[in-house]
Amino acid sequence: MSATISPDAILKQLADLWTAEGKRGDAGVLRACSMTLVILAEAADDPSALGETVAALMPEHPARAILVRLSGDGERALAERVYEQCWMPFGQRRQICCEQIEITVSDAALADLPSVLLPLAVPDLPVILWCRSARLTGMPERRDIASIATKAIFDSAAVPDDPADALQRLSALRQTGLLVGDLAWTRLTRWRESLARFFENRDYLARLSAIRTVRVAFPIDLATSGWYLAAWAGNALGSLPSVEAGAPALRLDLSSPDFSVSLTREDDRLITTVDGKSTCASLSAPTAYLLMREELGIVRSDPVFDKTLASAARLAVHSSSEQ
Repeated sequence: MSATISPDAILKQLADLWTAEGKRGDAGVLRACSMTLVILAEAADDPSALGETVAALMPEHPARAILVRLSGDGERALAERVYEQCWMPFGQRRQICCEQIEITVSDAALADLPSVLLPLAVPDLPVILWCRSARLTGMPERRDIASIATKAIFDSAAVPDDPADALQRLSALRQTGLLVGDLAWTRLTRWRESLARFFENRDYLARLSAIRTVRVAFPIDLATSGWYLAAWAGNALGSLPSVEAGAPALRLDLSSPDFSVSLTREDDRLITTVDGKSTCASLSAPTAYLLMREELGIVRSDPVFDKTLASAARLAVHSSSEQ
């Protein structure tokens, strides 16, 4: 690896790649791009699994994908390579291709990363940053790197040592004006959909205003999901939620003097209980592809998430101070 990378040289390699690709076959290729997707991952992150996720995302969200691999401690060094991701839609002869750039960077060279990434972003299109490295979320360089993005996507659940601090950092980033996504929140989409569908029933909807108690219990490793769930339900109902850490499963309880509803996760099932009567639905863990497909479809401010993030960060600090 060298101490520097030339963005101009990388752009020239991309141009040469398309020139060469255009000369192959009679049908040619279609160049597709709707955004620049920057992925920050540790060098130890499984390249095959990550490559499959990126490949699955490309048909629906074609992008210039820039994979940044963090090599950790060592001398100041960077390296790069350029390649392409192609697929052929069913029934067609023309390939659709997206550009991919891979950059390897040591911790000592992280400060140089924004100046390398910014010229590589496709002009006039969103820049989405997907931070898969839990370690980077606690490093000072994260702010400058995130500043090049239209939206930055993190996973606060990947920071088990201090989940309250992870939410605080995300909330602080959002307050700078940067759009923020959190996969810990995205994993709760099925929960929120299930509860919303439940109250589509007119009889239950009429009893919604009587609910006064919101309680969430969660295992320690699902702390951020528990705080998000409590903050969202509390905001929606105008009620101060209570939380219980260390429970065996993630659980949401809503209750009034004569009515109660609860959602509980048990293995790969979501159990909804209304006044003692339970129904069960499948709730398999969403893959990275499904989570990112949902987040990449949100490129504008999400008021519900923004309010929930701020409330969850406050709730996490309050809960942590009581422990």
